[in-house]
Amino acid sequence: MEKTFAIVKPDAFAAGNAGKIIARIYAEGFKLVGLKKLYMSKVEAEGFYYVHKERPFFGELTDFMSSGPCVVMVLEAEGAIKKWRDLMGATNPAEAAEGTMRKEFGTSIGENATHGSDAPETAAFEIPYFFSGLELL
Repeated sequence: MEKTFAIVKPDAFAAGNAGKIIARIYAEGFKLVGLKKLYMSKVEAEGFYYVHKERPFFGELTDFMSSGPCVVMVLEAEGAIKKWRDLMGATNPAEAAEGTMRKEFGTSIGENATHGSDAPETAAFEIPYFFSGLELL
């Protein structure tokens, strides 16, 4: 079984969609092995998104991710990384396929409801950024 990292971003949390997203995660056959509600600080957001530091959207992204509560999760399933990315849909909700999380809950490229690891190496960084091994059940 593969693990991946996921976030219900502040926009989806503020809109009251965290429960709907989590219910869909279960319905799609994922096992939720880690779950936390937290308020990411600007410094934590900058550390988490450090790979985008040189990108022009870095400041906007980290401001947004530290603007309100979110839910961080570790999901487990066969092929979890691809499965979660397929369920999330395209980064731009306007281009996302019907039935995907971002199509249903996202409002813009910047506020697109969910985040997910894009590769095993990314998941290996993202999971322990928020979870110790003892917290994964």
